[in-house]
Parts: sequence; C-alpha cells; structure tokens
Amino acid sequence: MTATETRPRLKAPTKPKAQRREETTTRILDAAEALFARHGLHGVTLKAVAKEANVDTALLHYYFDDKNRLFSTVFGRRAEVVNRLRLDSLDRYEAEHGDAMTIGGAIDAFLRPLFLLFDEDNKAWLNYAALVAQVNNTPVWGGDTMHQHFDPVIDRFIGVLKRIAPDTPPRQIYWFYHLLSGALTLSLAQTGRIDVLSGGLCKSSEMGAICDAMEAVFTGGFEAIRRT
Repeated sequence: MTATETRPRLKAPTKPKAQRREETTTRILDAAEALFARHGLHGVTLKAVAKEANVDTALLHYYFDDKNRLFSTVFGRRAEVVNRLRLDSLDRYEAEHGDAMTIGGAIDAFLRPLFLLFDEDNKAWLNYAALVAQVNNTPVWGGDTMHQHFDPVIDRFIGVLKRIAPDTPPRQIYWFYHLLSGALTLSLAQTGRIDVLSGGLCKSSEMGAICDAMEAVFTGGFEAIRRT
C-alpha cells in the first residue's frame, strides 16, 4: 500500500445551512421566472418548476406555500432593484438640473436604467422583462400587481413631469404615461415582431436603440399632447 493510498481523503467543507437555503431558493426563483416568462402564471405548475430547479415539489410548498406566493416572490425580487435604480436616477437628475430639467431628460432618467439592465444580454433579466410585459397586459390581476410593485416610482416620474410642465393638464400627463407604458412593455416583451416587419433592420433585442427611439418619440409626443 502506497503513502498516497493510506493518506485520508479530505472532505469538502459543508456549506452553512443558511447559504445552502439561499442558493436553493435562488435556483427555484430563477427557474420559476424563466417558466412564468414563457408560459404565464396559469401555464406553469409547481411540479414543472421543481423539475426545472432540480428540487422536490414538496420543497416549493415548504418555501412558498403555493404557486401564487411563488409568482409574487419572483415578480417582487427584481422589482426592488429596478425601482431603486430608477428612483436614484430621477433624484439625481432633478438634483443636478433643477428648474432646467427637460421632458427628454426626465424620460431618459426614467427609462435608461431599465434598458441598461436589459441590454446586458443577461438571460435572467430578459426573462424578467418579458414577465413585466406580460403582467402589465393581463386585465384581471395584472393591474393590481403593477400597482403593488411599481406605482411609487411612476408617481415620482409624473411628479417630475408636473414640475417641468406645470401648465399641462394632469389628465394629459396621465394619458402620456399610459401610452409611454404601453410602448415600454411592448418593447420588453421581445416578441420579435419588429424584426420581421423591418426585415432585420431593427431587432427587439436592441434595448439601447429602443430607449433612444422612445426618448425622441415621447419627448415630441409630450409637447403635442400638452397642447390638446
């Protein structure tokens, strides 16, 4: 028997329980996010999520109780990141420009952080983008979900618009946001429709280009709608 054969094998250190749980939870949420983005809330089962995450279905019930709770956790997880980035961007823009703020600048401060996240070719963030688009276009419960997670940052953006253009009727500002939101979520859906229509000149994955185009279109759109 050689010295190598008699040498005791060293076991890999066991990860702390909290770390193992965090890693498992993240794997479950990532798997659920991808499935919800493709198939929607009602097109996904806990069994499918468990299979994708390589865990037992019972573990999902233990961590999240049911599918609705899982979906809410998935949706809220990245919403916190998105909201913080956009609020910081709006706060910084207002602090730096004050009364010299412009509609185009405010739109950029509101949209750019979002598109930068989705322009990094990060599959997880692109899944979340598609999920947000889906929820914002779901009549029965989508509005309540968007209200719960995104209204504070939207109210902040609308407040900036009102400061820039105090003579604009509030009704017109809300219609403006409604149309901006529609264009935003259509873009986040990444349907590939623009790819086909343009014969490849434009791609639904070009998040930076979409942001630039939206800023130009909606800056002009605001000036038009405030006069109607």
